[in-house]
Amino acid sequence: MDKLTCKIVEMESELRHFAFKLTADQDSANDLVQECMLKALDNKEKFVHAQNFKGWMYTIMRNLFINNYRRATREMSMIDDNYTISQQSMIEAEDADRFEYAYDLKELHKVINAVPESMRRPFLMYVSGFKYTEIAEKMGLPVGTIKSRLFFVRKRLQKDLKEFGN
Repeated sequence: MDKLTCKIVEMESELRHFAFKLTADQDSANDLVQECMLKALDNKEKFVHAQNFKGWMYTIMRNLFINNYRRATREMSMIDDNYTISQQSMIEAEDADRFEYAYDLKELHKVINAVPESMRRPFLMYVSGFKYTEIAEKMGLPVGTIKSRLFFVRKRLQKDLKEFGN
């Protein structure tokens, strides 16, 4: 194995790191590294030894990534040109689902807003990500009180939402 081939193989871990930065996907990064190393090995006679070897390898990888991205974009635009009526009806069905989802959210907000403020506030804080202790501290109440209020709100929401579903 000649010196340049050894350098290409030795750069694999650095290339893998750079490829993962570009693709943000492990499998795609592995494919990109393999493609880059193959291209470098196929074109090693074109490398001028006075140049920056690492820069040459990174340039090959970046160009491969850009070309792959452009190819994927072109393929997607070809798919868009073949847009069919059945796809349009699928989108319309999704829009109907979105409407029902928005309607359900309005009902959920109605049910939550029907809960008394003293119980709704800790519930909204809990749903926002606060822990029991944080809610108790902010409201100046014991942790047990917060837990029981959350329990009662959950029960009430289950009952009210079950009635809404029927």
